[in-house]
Amino acid sequence: MGVTLTKGQQISLEKTGAGALNVVRMGLGWQAAPRKGFLAKLTAREIDLDASAVLFAGQEPMDVVFFQHLVSDDGSVRHTGDNLVGGAGQGGDDESILVDLQRLPVHVDQIVFTVNSFTGQTFTEVQNAFCRLIDENTGQELARYTLSGGGPYTAQIMAKVHRSGDAWNMSAIGEPANGRTFKDLMPAIASHL
Repeated sequence: MGVTLTKGQQISLEKTGAGALNVVRMGLGWQAAPRKGFLAKLTAREIDLDASAVLFAGQEPMDVVFFQHLVSDDGSVRHTGDNLVGGAGQGGDDESILVDLQRLPVHVDQIVFTVNSFTGQTFTEVQNAFCRLIDENTGQELARYTLSGGGPYTAQIMAKVHRSGDAWNMSAIGEPANGRTFKDLMPAIASHL
């Protein structure tokens, strides 16, 4: 198990004595919060959240990977596919984005990971939402950030992976926002670059 991050915390992804970190996977998981009242047992609820990765060079967005653009233009970042219901792994990843750190263009120094509800469901309807960073070569979880509490917002700026010299770091952001796609979140993302 990797490091459990709290909102605003940052860790280095530098591997001590194990060689360079090459490919990482940002996994996102969630479940529908249980319904209350008379209809609670009659219908199962599906929650459609979407993971996105916005690639930046400084303050300038360079590319984005999300359910409608699954691979970055240079091929270094790849979304594994859209999950429309959540909770598929009951604690496992529902959507994943693979990042080949060695293939990223040298000018890309930050990747911001977001999650949003395209259908407009709010995070009051979501439970156990998390993002985690995994070393794709070893399967080792490097870091995990778990959302605490729901809210009346439709999006979350989860975390960012950013370059500091030759080393990579991960920062837990956990900033609530509103928007159906990453485009709606760009003003909120800007304050975290």
